[in-house]
Amino acid sequence: MNISKWISLVFAVVCSNALFAQTVDQKVAALEAATKAAQSSGDNAWMLTSSALVLLMTGPGLALFYSGLVRSKNVLGTMMHSFALMAVVTVVWAIYGYSLAFGEGNPVIGGLQYLFLRGVGTTPNADYGATVPHQTYMVFQLMFAIITPALISGAYAERIKFGAMLLFTVLWTTVVYLPMAHMVWGKGGLLNAFLGGKIPCFDFAGGTVVHITSGISALICALYLGKRIGFPKEQMKPHNLALSVTGACLLWVGWFGFNAGSAVNASGLATSAFVATHFGAAAAALGWMLAEWFRHGKASMLGGISGAVAGLVAITP
Repeated sequence: MNISKWISLVFAVVCSNALFAQTVDQKVAALEAATKAAQSSGDNAWMLTSSALVLLMTGPGLALFYSGLVRSKNVLGTMMHSFALMAVVTVVWAIYGYSLAFGEGNPVIGGLQYLFLRGVGTTPNADYGATVPHQTYMVFQLMFAIITPALISGAYAERIKFGAMLLFTVLWTTVVYLPMAHMVWGKGGLLNAFLGGKIPCFDFAGGTVVHITSGISALICALYLGKRIGFPKEQMKPHNLALSVTGACLLWVGWFGFNAGSAVNASGLATSAFVATHFGAAAAALGWMLAEWFRHGKASMLGGISGAVAGLVAITP
């Protein structure tokens, strides 16, 4: 074999190796891109599902839970509270709520860059959810903004006019919820442990933003409004406990989205939150019924659902 043939053979081998290496690199790059796309799609699907589950907690979850505990004449009015809140808070959130909660502002309240959801599109926001569209994160947080004032509605059930309830909801959301959400979860918030907060507060799924704010506000409402008219002369037993049981079961299911969805991805962290949520509710329900059994000689359905809801609140970090 002469020199020219050897040179040709070597050249052919080198070219084939280069082409093979290029093909492998392209395949690896394509595989990595496909993996990232699949992860993003999976995370987005889980977050959208979680958003729907959290909305399920307000209507019909809380609507049924509270309406079963009031007198029959106030059932529709109590249900209307939860339904109206879903609409009112959504409009507030779209106009200025999301911007004040998650826009960049000062340590107490956000700015106006997301006014009317301007700039909130399908591109992920790395500060809040690197693998899901910004719109997905926005709507997930909207469901938290809806259920928080809805939790308070149980404190003023049967004692407030519809118009006053709407005004209270708008004012409370603006003055209490939005600043608290920004301080704990918003970028640059005073209590944000991950995005520049000066006083770190670790709130994974709303233990502070949702439960403490709504609980304290509900207590203040109950103390300010006083007892229901006729109490304690009239018996005010739950008129339809079956509605409350149905509502409590829906709350239990919806809470999986509330806690596990707060991972903002379909990861092992979401799984851990999911498992802890279920075990917390089950243990609390059983504990409450056992306490009733020892004290009164029998367990009650109202005690069971009260324990389950208490456990769900307690397990929310």
